[in-house]
Amino acid sequence: MKERCWRAVIFDMDGLVLDSEPTYVRAWQAAIDELGFTMPAQFWTSLSGCSGKTVTQRLQEQCGVDFDLERFQQLSSVYWLAHVQQHGIAVKPGFFVLLDVLAQYGLPFCLATNSPLAAARQCLAWAGLTDIFPRIVAGDTVRAAKPAPDIFLRASAELAQPVQDCLVLEDSPIGIRAALAAGASCVFVPSLQPADAWAAEHADYLLDDLQQVADFISARQHHPL
Repeated sequence: MKERCWRAVIFDMDGLVLDSEPTYVRAWQAAIDELGFTMPAQFWTSLSGCSGKTVTQRLQEQCGVDFDLERFQQLSSVYWLAHVQQHGIAVKPGFFVLLDVLAQYGLPFCLATNSPLAAARQCLAWAGLTDIFPRIVAGDTVRAAKPAPDIFLRASAELAQPVQDCLVLEDSPIGIRAALAAGASCVFVPSLQPADAWAAEHADYLLDDLQQVADFISARQHHPL
């Protein structure tokens, strides 16, 4: 386990900062129902943290080569937009407390998401977080999305810190794989219960929510090991 005071923090977005994953699942389920398919709930939860490309590949594998992927994407977009335009996107508990802790210790931070940059900015706006993140590394700005390490390597470069000195906050096993591949320390904050067993075992730290992350970082800055 990598014990240290960190010089920067890298946030995932969906499921970690934003409680957005239930909105995606709701839209996907409505679209698949309209197309006449049945999909188990476990299938949707298995997509946590996946890039859009991976989601479409998994759908094609699950539903067959005749599945109308273009129509599914159109329908799910309509359902998702209707929901978030009416209700917005909730911010996960503890996020603003964590921001205060980062400011207190002068720790720079970055957003690193598999979402395309335009979509990430729009989701942040719907959550009321416009301009919160001065640096955003998105899935369409690197060669390979998570679980490849590219996003976190680019994020550490944007932060002007060695990746080994960055603490990655992730809610999905795909994100944990990417952080480990990059050589960063990582905290697993599960967005789904029961928590993924592999991610819980292999992450450097396992915490329940961002409030706990804030307390953890504050304690570590006071008492580095």
